[in-house]
Amino acid sequence: MTSFPAEPAGLDADDPYARSAQTFPTLNDEMAARIAAYGHAEDVPSGAHIYERGQRGADFFLVLDGAVEVYEAGEHGSEHIITVHGPRQFTGELDLFNGRGILVSGRARGPTRVVRIDRSTFRHMVATEADLGEIIMRAYILRRVGLIRHGQGIELVGPGHRSDTLRLARFLTRNGYPHRLLDTDTDADAGGFLECFHLDATQLPVIILSDHRVLRNPSNAELADALGLTEDFDPTHVHDLIIVGAGPAGLAAAVYGASEGLDTIVVESMAPGGQAGTSSRIENYLGFPTGISGQALAGRAQVQAQKFGAQLAIARAVSGLDCSTHPYAVIIDNGARVQGRAVIVATGARYRKLDVANYNRFEGSGIHYAATAMEAGLCGGEEVIVVGGGNSAGQAAVFLSRTVKQVHILVRGSGLKATMSDYLVQRLESSDKVTVHPATEITGLDGDAALERVTWIDRDTGESETRRISNVFVMIGAVPNTDWLDGCLKLDDGGFVCTGSPDSAYAASKPGIYAVGDVRSGSVKRVASSVGEGSVVIAAVHKFLEVE
Repeated sequence: MTSFPAEPAGLDADDPYARSAQTFPTLNDEMAARIAAYGHAEDVPSGAHIYERGQRGADFFLVLDGAVEVYEAGEHGSEHIITVHGPRQFTGELDLFNGRGILVSGRARGPTRVVRIDRSTFRHMVATEADLGEIIMRAYILRRVGLIRHGQGIELVGPGHRSDTLRLARFLTRNGYPHRLLDTDTDADAGGFLECFHLDATQLPVIILSDHRVLRNPSNAELADALGLTEDFDPTHVHDLIIVGAGPAGLAAAVYGASEGLDTIVVESMAPGGQAGTSSRIENYLGFPTGISGQALAGRAQVQAQKFGAQLAIARAVSGLDCSTHPYAVIIDNGARVQGRAVIVATGARYRKLDVANYNRFEGSGIHYAATAMEAGLCGGEEVIVVGGGNSAGQAAVFLSRTVKQVHILVRGSGLKATMSDYLVQRLESSDKVTVHPATEITGLDGDAALERVTWIDRDTGESETRRISNVFVMIGAVPNTDWLDGCLKLDDGGFVCTGSPDSAYAASKPGIYAVGDVRSGSVKRVASSVGEGSVVIAAVHKFLEVE
């Protein structure tokens, strides 16, 4: 039998499927023997499945003899073979580190002998065998990237500029779920989908699942449930640590907490990364001299936390905190309760809005709070506006300037140098596709189904101008997400959590509850400082749990 997989031709150099030695590695005999020692061998008859799409808790398999073909179900009963694992190759991808429904199916091609390793033993093996763990983790990350790039996944059908279509696309993208967007305004194939599933324009957007079920404009939580992204809570189980929020601070706390043996759960309403997860490029984060996208950084941190055993519950908004008894209970918006001996508040902040007429009407259909590849795809070759003078605004303007006709940066102050890092200021000043408008504010937003025209005024001159602009990126700071705390903790005048005690700079006003990152009063609003706070606070959690 020839080696597996056969490397596809005509792929970009950065395509994971063009890097088969890393994406689908073949182990040497010594490594395969070490892995085999963690499980037990079994024979699988030809055509029998060892795991199927949607299954939760799939095991890890090492092929000893024969082959395992990995495939996705396609349209009209067809199948798409992704790869075929031969001897000394292994199955799986990132969902082996969590309890989510897996994205692909695997079955024996001919009589096959495998080593099966259950998920808890698999986690132990990855943490114990550092060299094997590195090979497996790299392969799993590349396999997920390959599925996102090439996988058939699910279909999102709807008008590309409609707010709910964008909401669903953002949710899928930020959670790394393979999907295809069919824009009914521009895609010729979309009409066929609507006819096939007996849909009309009033029911859009819809999600068409791999089993051909149709979800009509689902909420994020409904979509997450349907895709198997969520995990159930055991109301009787008491965790060592509950982390609310999966931004940089929360993810750092999860990595350090779980790696140091704490039973850790992270509850997140949207997707890993928080506001940082929407950044197109972070260029001043230590260790990444060429920069890294916020989503990539968050994705790696999420996998790292799950590798050490942290449980991550996404699409689960927190509605309250019961601090009247101990253990504490975090209350989910569906009424579920998660109990924990210690709690870390890492809910960050939500975006500030402009006080302009029609603003809410155009949120999601012209007004954006992130500048990623998805948003950039909506405005290629057009003029856009970025509102704000901080680093997030500067990073967005640099990113957008690659594909748009012109970026107008509107700031209320006299310029950028007082509020933005120098490297960004220099880059913007050197670009002929970026224009900075000091002392300028938006005064009007107009359009029909989506934003079409924007009016701004120069406060120094009094001159007003209206331009045909359909996309405005608002990056003017944020307010803390602390409404859910229900008066449990002391807040400052701005609503941020007050912290500080002889035991820890991150201790809130209730013992065993801590606040880190942007939600904490007096914190430095930087990704690096949030990661630092999330890692350092675990020492205080250990100290509290030891005497509690």
